[in-house]
Amino acid sequence: MSVQLNPYLNFRDNAKDAMEFYHSVFGGKLDLSTFAEFHASDDPAEADKIMHGQLTGDNGVVLMGADVPQSMAITANSTVSLSGDDEETLTGYWNKLSDGGTVAEKLAKAPWGDTFGMCTDKFGVPWLVNISGTPQP
Repeated sequence: MSVQLNPYLNFRDNAKDAMEFYHSVFGGKLDLSTFAEFHASDDPAEADKIMHGQLTGDNGVVLMGADVPQSMAITANSTVSLSGDDEETLTGYWNKLSDGGTVAEKLAKAPWGDTFGMCTDKFGVPWLVNISGTPQP
C-alpha cells in the first residue's frame, strides 16, 4: 500500500472559486461536494458551500480544500511547496499561481543553485516553488 501526503486548504465561502482556480493551474480532475449533498449543515446559507473538494491534477498533484462553516474558526493555512526539475511545468504553475496574487520573492536563481520563488495567490494561500538546478560537473 502506498502513502500520499496531501495539502488540505481551508477557505471561508470561496472554496469553489479557489478549487476551480487550482484546477485551471494544475489541470486534471476536480470533484466538489457541497454541505447540502451530504446533509452536513443545518444552516441554509451553507448549503452550496464546499464540504470537500479534491483536485487530482496532472503530474501527481493532489490538492484538497473546503469551506469552513461559519460556526468554526478558520485555522491558518500552511505554505504549499512545489518542487522538482521540470522547469517548464513548474514555471507555468508559478506564473498562474502568482497572477493576481502577491509575489514575495520573484522566481529567480537562488544562492543554492536552484530557481526559487515565493508568492501568495489571490485566495491568500502562500506558495513556494523550487526548480532543481543543473548539477555542475
